[in-house]
Amino acid sequence: MRVILIGCGIAGAALSLTLQRAGISHIVLEQASELSEIGAGLQQSPNSIRVLEYLGLKDELSKIGVPPQAHLFKDYKSGEVYLKTPLMPKVEEFFGAPYYHVHRADLLDILVKAMDPENIRLNSKVVDVAEHENGVEVRLGDGTVEKGDVLIGSDGLHSMVRETFFAPEKPRPSGCVAWRGLVPVKIAQDLGFEQNSYVWMGPHRSAVLYYVRGGDLFNWVGIGPYNDNAKESWSQTGSRDAALKEYEGWNDQIRELIAGTESLFMTNMIDRDPLDRWVTDRVVLMGDAAHAMMPYHAQGAGQSIEDAWVLGRCLEMMEDDIPTALKKYEELRLARANRVLQQSRAAEHLFHMSDPDEIARRNARFAKHQQEDQDGFPAGQRWLYSYDAEKAVMGTDEEWRSLAW
Repeated sequence: MRVILIGCGIAGAALSLTLQRAGISHIVLEQASELSEIGAGLQQSPNSIRVLEYLGLKDELSKIGVPPQAHLFKDYKSGEVYLKTPLMPKVEEFFGAPYYHVHRADLLDILVKAMDPENIRLNSKVVDVAEHENGVEVRLGDGTVEKGDVLIGSDGLHSMVRETFFAPEKPRPSGCVAWRGLVPVKIAQDLGFEQNSYVWMGPHRSAVLYYVRGGDLFNWVGIGPYNDNAKESWSQTGSRDAALKEYEGWNDQIRELIAGTESLFMTNMIDRDPLDRWVTDRVVLMGDAAHAMMPYHAQGAGQSIEDAWVLGRCLEMMEDDIPTALKKYEELRLARANRVLQQSRAAEHLFHMSDPDEIARRNARFAKHQQEDQDGFPAGQRWLYSYDAEKAVMGTDEEWRSLAW
């Protein structure tokens, strides 16, 4: 069996490592001339860290990751904490794997360094893809044709594989813009930010903050209403004055953090509508190509990493029956990923409420969670974090399946 992957972001790199571990012949075609990941912070919870540990990256993760102590959900103006849920070390004790904040570039770097360089080809722009009864073909811009048995669409939000075989619809604008920045650790510490994950909630806007790069940098992302200046690109620069205007009236901690940010970036936030199928007999989607989602539950990269392990293991276990292997992957992954996608959309309203009565009801629910949740973990967190991709493949995940969100 020969597998062709299009795209070497986090999803494609994680799948390449899973296939490499199984000894499955494959090639990853990446159009970029070098592997550099734009963006900034990622929150990686036990469900994805567990897979990365299966891939032998435990030591590398501990070097690049920051283990936060708690999730804090705060009022945008007063800074009052409405809900506090535990993270490290309690998350690792409860779920069996740690929780880390990482820089996206650092995570991609440790994945790529673990890959066999023979399995990746840069400067490989795909111009056409085709599926035949006995195989798949990928045509590159230089006229080269790659042939294989399975085609993996790990080609992201604007997936050619998705649009060719599954759904020609374009990505969905969310109506929101994200601002982001990184500041030196001293600025964050001087402002009083501890080693936590912070979610500040305000009318029509939110801000998420945490340390990355082993604690050397402080990452912040602010999400608010769309404006005409935003494009769909994490490399688009933004104005500090414009960001401060967006967060006028917010707590001084947030405003001073923005004021202390040397380089700001902004992007139009978009996702994809959920699909009801991800596979044909020889073609399959994964990662953002299958389920690009909003960032409110911090699960985009994590769901991609789960996909990688389950898909690679299904191909390993059913190598002689590719269509059955792909259907098994879809059966194990589609409903979960689509659930996370939909819940991530719904969380936008939770974080951006402006009606005082709604806010009061939300905060009352938070207070109830604080008092009643088992070991401090809300039901949604238990459903997300308890998932074990290997147990899912082996059919031994009854305990997780008994949970609800």
